[in-house]
Amino acid sequence: MSLLEDTIAAIAPADDAAAAEAAALLDTAFPCHGASALGALLLRYLRATGKDTPEELRRCTIICCADHGVAAEAVSAYPPETTVQMTKNYLLSQGAAANAFASYAASDLLVVDLGIAADTSQIPGLVDYKIARGTKNMAQGPAMTREEARRAVETGIKIAAAIAAQGYTCFLPGEMGIANTTASACIAAVLCELTPEQATGRGTNISDARLEKKIGVVARALAVNQPDARDGLDVLAKVGGFELGAIAGIMLGAAAHHAVTILDGFNSSAAALIAQALAPRVTDYLLPSHQGGERAHGAALQKLGLTPHLFLDLKLGEACGSSITSRFLGLALSLLQALKEEGAPSDDISLEVMPGQAPHVTDKTFNFYLHTMPELDRKAMDICQSRLDHLAKPLYSLGHLESIAVELAGISCEERPDKDLREALLLFGTQGLEGNLETVLAAASHALCLPITFGHLRANLPPTAGFDFGRVTAEDITFDTPLLGLGLTDDIAGELTAALCTEDGRERYAPEEFLAHVPEHLRLTVSALVGAIIAATHNSSLILPADAATDLIARYTERLAPDARPYILHPAGLLDLGKTLPGITACASTLVVRAALAVLCDMKTFAETKVAPASDGPGKERQQAD
Repeated sequence: MSLLEDTIAAIAPADDAAAAEAAALLDTAFPCHGASALGALLLRYLRATGKDTPEELRRCTIICCADHGVAAEAVSAYPPETTVQMTKNYLLSQGAAANAFASYAASDLLVVDLGIAADTSQIPGLVDYKIARGTKNMAQGPAMTREEARRAVETGIKIAAAIAAQGYTCFLPGEMGIANTTASACIAAVLCELTPEQATGRGTNISDARLEKKIGVVARALAVNQPDARDGLDVLAKVGGFELGAIAGIMLGAAAHHAVTILDGFNSSAAALIAQALAPRVTDYLLPSHQGGERAHGAALQKLGLTPHLFLDLKLGEACGSSITSRFLGLALSLLQALKEEGAPSDDISLEVMPGQAPHVTDKTFNFYLHTMPELDRKAMDICQSRLDHLAKPLYSLGHLESIAVELAGISCEERPDKDLREALLLFGTQGLEGNLETVLAAASHALCLPITFGHLRANLPPTAGFDFGRVTAEDITFDTPLLGLGLTDDIAGELTAALCTEDGRERYAPEEFLAHVPEHLRLTVSALVGAIIAATHNSSLILPADAATDLIARYTERLAPDARPYILHPAGLLDLGKTLPGITACASTLVVRAALAVLCDMKTFAETKVAPASDGPGKERQQAD
């Protein structure tokens, strides 16, 4: 048999027994929480790797580069020579998104030439697996021969085998190739049974006119080639790309060696569709990350049976979303390890106990904070946005990560905030920390270098006491900490939502009267959250709500104090982790913020990297090479 057939035969079903102990431990320690996205990622990883004992996650980012003949149809906002320019950027300037995210994820970076249409022999560090100088124009005939398609896949298998032999268990493939979203649209149209209109998106943020042209090119390529959905190699050969075939091979090779591949954007999902068509069992070894802005990405993930948990509006395929998810997976492994070892509580968890006597709090205190909120530094925000626009990537392609970076610039009054800014997590609760929860929070604190403070609330005190305790505690923490995760250890989300929200989840009451409608036994807790939010905002800290109850109170607080709104980053719409342990959603949110700062601080501009800017779409007007 060939390498491809041997590899497919070597892909075993995922090992349910390997994750059984972890699943039982999660169910025992935290009933219902094993169904969260983090729990699902963790168990999927253990089943795939066959490991029942968690170990340090070893990641490898593989950027596969190749040109597409269909680029001659002008379906991209960037010229074909951008492929080789970006390849040089990865290895010489080291200012691409792939570089920033590999560093962020503590992942080793491998850059491979599968079919760049240029002489790349002088690029140091580039791994040469060139199949040809680009594919042919699939709008006129097959993109490659069937033998070339097989070679692309088998090259990916060889890459995966070499990486797995070095002990890597987590693969983060990415791609660079102008016009590759056109190929991916064709693959998705065939394998997900979509029309060209349903399958084709804006790719590099092209104009309306170019999008219509691109849809026509996809329709023509499908009509000319008639790819067979029952034959993955036929689909790849007729409408694919060398780098997409290699990524499909990496997924197959990783699966054969019991390693996982975390999917990134639309292109890696299209490659996964090819891998699935060749070997359906490969999906047991695939982990989801985000759903991006391309039209067919959701359909591709659905066909693969994967549910995304990040919704950051990413439109770039350089292992951006998958790098963030790899950090989530690393965190989940750390938490499981702590539970298995029944680790001792960490000194990083500080305890603040609410005074036994209620302080005298007047409206004057509240009004002081309400009317002296800091203003965002609009100049710093404008300069920050301008730099983001000129980074070597399609305009706005990093979605919400860009808006988070700009918001932090306005909050910190710095054009490029330090990516190592100080962070903290503050949790309030009426019950003391103990047992498994203390163990997990200590592990999270250690894994993320995130100091945690637990504010112990005393029952039977008035709401004013809760407000003052929350205010004082948060004010002390945020004096020199610009990023604050905030939440509760008590699960009161259901009760609060029923009391304060309409059936469709909106706030039911005017902000000045909502506290009167909070169940009486919860008013102390809610008041502590309000005090903490107002004090942290006053100290110019970005607040990350850690749970649904805190997020709801933050929504009411920002209506009560509108100047606080820019200082609250709501996880809803960005993350969907399901029901998580106290504080863990805020931990995940800090990882998203760190990713945003990595983009801003570690990427370089078109001028700095000598990469050509956009020649179509909104990028044509805003991006400059010098």
